[in-house]
Amino acid sequence: MKVKKIKEGIYWVGAIDWNLRNFHGYLTQRGTTYNAYLIIDEKITLIDTVKSNLKDEMLKRISDIIDPSKIDYIVSNHVEMDHSGAIPDIMRLAPDATIITCPNGEKGLRMHHFQDYKYKVVETGDKINIGKRNLEFVLTPMVHWPDNMICYVPEEKLLFSNDSFGQHLASSARFDDEYPFDMIMLEARKYYANIVLPYSKPVQKEIEAAKGLDIEIIAPSHGIIWRKYVKEIFSEYIKWASSVTEKKAIIIYDTMWHSTEKMAFAIQEVFEDKGFIAPVISLQHNHMSDIMTEIITAEYICVGSPTLNKNILPTVAAFLTYLQGLAPANRKAIAFGSYGWGDKSIPKITEYFENSGFEIIDTFKVKFIPTKEYLKNMQETLNEKII
Repeated sequence: MKVKKIKEGIYWVGAIDWNLRNFHGYLTQRGTTYNAYLIIDEKITLIDTVKSNLKDEMLKRISDIIDPSKIDYIVSNHVEMDHSGAIPDIMRLAPDATIITCPNGEKGLRMHHFQDYKYKVVETGDKINIGKRNLEFVLTPMVHWPDNMICYVPEEKLLFSNDSFGQHLASSARFDDEYPFDMIMLEARKYYANIVLPYSKPVQKEIEAAKGLDIEIIAPSHGIIWRKYVKEIFSEYIKWASSVTEKKAIIIYDTMWHSTEKMAFAIQEVFEDKGFIAPVISLQHNHMSDIMTEIITAEYICVGSPTLNKNILPTVAAFLTYLQGLAPANRKAIAFGSYGWGDKSIPKITEYFENSGFEIIDTFKVKFIPTKEYLKNMQETLNEKII
């Protein structure tokens, strides 16, 4: 794929990872892009780089515009290696270039690349003139690393947003009006749910800072560039960061002899009768990162497991560990499951719920196989507790 012009003198020069299917345990069925951007001005500026194994793609695109040795500045918005992995390659070609980063960025880059590069450290509110344009910086620590920052070009009304507003999505299209909107939004929601969600409070601060900027284009570090639907993605981020939920209950389970599964579908009936969206999701057939994409808008999280060797099923344990790390706020929870020789699954599930800060509405357990009478009684009890 060739260079893509974003505005006059500003180009996408990143790389497309068509084959990526797993990113830190997050299933990326549509691959991803590592976005880097080149600004041609009196000071030629590169905004971020790409993962090191795709450096040749980026260097080819840069070379189609200028000799990479002429790069004056590299803005490193984030140290993580899918952003900074090709910095050593750029610095070999442009040894006099200056890396612009925040204090934690400099520390992180030194620990990742072990080189004494020329650094210019910036803080929130700092501006650097590169000719016709200025670069303005806002530090956004813990969105989602301590070194994160964003870069704004006021003359172009262009925000380089780092990991915010991104999606893991490989495509020949570069802009949001060139690709199905619903699919972009789905991948943006999945990205937030699986990467950004634990840092929602810092995201709220970032949103407040961004509200003061006149933004026409958002250029994230992954996925599609926003130019038509800027207001829409901004609005969704406000909802996600504020833990705004819908009338929705997610029923997640694994089962051995279908007893826990029967309980899951009985619980679904109650929620549906109350007017809730209530998908039933088996952990045998669904990846936990896709489940998190549903959870981000759910008011209730219901998790079921039978007891296995005084514990819960490994699939359920893995999911609950993942869920606890992402820690969506203000959720209500229900634990359920069957058992044979020992009732151990419910205490294990509720422990995860408590550690995640969820409000436990009720728990349901049955020995061996739930009878019709048991399921009816369970539904009646649950019906009274769901508001």
